[in-house]
Parts: sequence; C-alpha cells; structure tokens
Amino acid sequence: MLDSGELKKRLTPLFDENFTRFGELGAAVSVWQNGKPVLELHGGFRDAKREIPWTPDTIVLFWSATKGLGSACLLHVLQERGIALTRRVAEFWPEFAQADKGEITLAQLLSHQAGLAALDVAVDVLDYPAVIAALEKQAPLWPPGTAHGYHARTFGFFVDELVRRISKSTVSEYWRKIFGDPLTLDIWIGLPESEEGRVATIYAAKADGIAAPAQFYRDLATPGTLARKAFTSPRGLQSVSAMNSRENRARPFVSFGGIGSALSLAKFYAMLANGGELDGRRFFARETIAQMTTTLAFGIDRVFQIPTAFSAGFMKDPPETQRRIFGPSSLAFGHPGAGGSHAFADPEKGISFAYVMNQMEQSLLPNEKSLRVVDAIYFTRPSP
Repeated sequence: MLDSGELKKRLTPLFDENFTRFGELGAAVSVWQNGKPVLELHGGFRDAKREIPWTPDTIVLFWSATKGLGSACLLHVLQERGIALTRRVAEFWPEFAQADKGEITLAQLLSHQAGLAALDVAVDVLDYPAVIAALEKQAPLWPPGTAHGYHARTFGFFVDELVRRISKSTVSEYWRKIFGDPLTLDIWIGLPESEEGRVATIYAAKADGIAAPAQFYRDLATPGTLARKAFTSPRGLQSVSAMNSRENRARPFVSFGGIGSALSLAKFYAMLANGGELDGRRFFARETIAQMTTTLAFGIDRVFQIPTAFSAGFMKDPPETQRRIFGPSSLAFGHPGAGGSHAFADPEKGISFAYVMNQMEQSLLPNEKSLRVVDAIYFTRPSP
C-alpha cells in the first residue's frame, strides 16, 4: 500500500521542481489507490501574467486524454448491450461500409488499426455531419488490421458516432449520465457556461523546446506527410489559443476537448484500476476491464513512427520499451494528452494517476514533468 505521508515527501519536491526548473506555469497531480485518494498537489497560476492562482477547483483542457473517456463510454455502451469487439462497425453504422470498410471490426477501429487516421478531402472539424460523411467515404490508408497508426483527430468522431448510433446519445451526454454525475466528476466534454470561470488558460509550447521523436515532428511540419494529415484533418482549430475561446470550450470534441481537474481524472481511472467499481457501485464488468488491459496492436506506429501499443481505446506501453509511461505493470493503460497531460490506471497495484497543466511542452506523449512523478510513486517503499 502507498503511504500518503511518504508519497508526499517524495513527490512534492519533484512537483515543485517542475515550476522552479522546468518552466511549469500551473499544474496539478492526483494519485489514488484501491479506490481512495492518496495525494493531490496543485500549484502555479491559471494565467501567464501570474495573477490568478491555480486552486483546487481549477479545471483545464487536457487534449487527447479525452480519448480515454470517450473510449470508456463506447465500451460501456457495448457492454450494456452484449456487443463483442469482434463485431463489424458497419453492423451498427451501415454507411461506414463504403470504400471497402465493411469488414473493419470494432476492435480494429478502437486500437487504431483501421487505416483511417486522416481524410483525403478537406472538411471542417466544426462541421460534424460533414466530417461523418467524409469518414464514411474515406478508403483505408493501409489494409485494416495489418498495421496501426494514431488516429489523432478522426478517432473521436468514430467513437462519438458509434455511441450515437447504438445508444441514441452523444458521448458528451453519455459521459455525464453514466460517469460524470454518478461519480461527481469535475470533467466535461463540452464545457457548460456555468463552469467557464474556473478554467485555466492553455498556452502553446515555447519555440526553444526540443521536440522528439525528431522525424515525426519534421513530418508534422511537412505538407503531404501522414503525420501532417493525421493532425490536420478534419481541418481547423490548429491554434492552441483557439481552444481558449468560450465557444470552442463548449464544443464536445471527443478527440481533444475534455476539460477537468486532475483529481477527477484520477478518480475516474481509480474506478478502472479498482476492477470497474468505486464507492460500492459497479460500472464495468471485469471482462470489459480486460478489454482495456489487453494489447490489440503494437509495433512501429505509422503516424508517430516509434513503437506504440493500444488496447480497446486506450494506449499502453509497447513491449520492451525504453521508457515506460504507465508505470511498471504490463496491465496498466491510459491516455496522455498533447503538451504534458497524462492519466492512467494500474489494475495490478490498484493505482491511478493524473497530471494536468496549462503550459504545453513540445511533446504529444508524456514528458519528464509527469514521468518523474510516476517513477517516484513506484519507487516509494510500501508501508508495512
């Protein structure tokens, strides 16, 4: 068992260093074990002028960490209706079968194996019907099931549309009804105006940072590459500052629009780390948790161009990775967000973790600001 006092002694200096040495502006970290909070730290400021302190009720955009929440919603929909991941997407979304996509399974789509990481036509990310129509007509960029590549923007639209088709509600609605309200989670996929006054301003990475992996970031800046297309289609909202507007915070982008606190993000993953149960209420069957822990795709990612691994909707550490981002357990899973946000569940140890911040770094995968803290959690000696 993690000892709260011991953990605080180990993590607090590292967290403080993120501000004094590594340029953090405002941030928070939360650690849970066995369904109970163990530690929460927060500090810094919500704004670049350093006038508004980051407080316990501060919430912030955490980008692609939203994908884990959306995936959980879809897996819950499938669980409640007894739908296996081996079923074909087109069974529930007939128009999806266009362009030789009729045999793509739910498992392939959720593990980024469908070959639909980018669109060949230009459609606006704000035009949901147009994006769905383009996805229906899009041919796979590689034979589905033969490789995987991160579906940076398209993923959320696939998840949202499947939830709509099967449950008759959007992911945003389903999230609040099934998880957000019952667990009193301070997390929103489409922020209500009533919560606007607590949001930290998000800031783009500073130009003096070192971006890695280098080839991926070179391709990201090069028109026509898969990396560039994956992160710019559907098009629009390429500017980080655009996500600070009230209008865009209110939009339910399942790929990158989640806004909330580290405490609530860690609490949600605490439920997943605790076998799908929290506070005496069961949300997921153990078979569904197994879908989250079981690796479905691993190897060189067609988009990131480095080894990655995915289960059903969640990221995992690939085998023999040099730098683990989800702790030492092979069962751990989660989803990071661009610039440094990070969250995961470790069912083996019953641990969950979340880190959120508002000064982004030049990284789409977790950086050392959060990973040093993750390492310190596991290096802590357990109490007797």
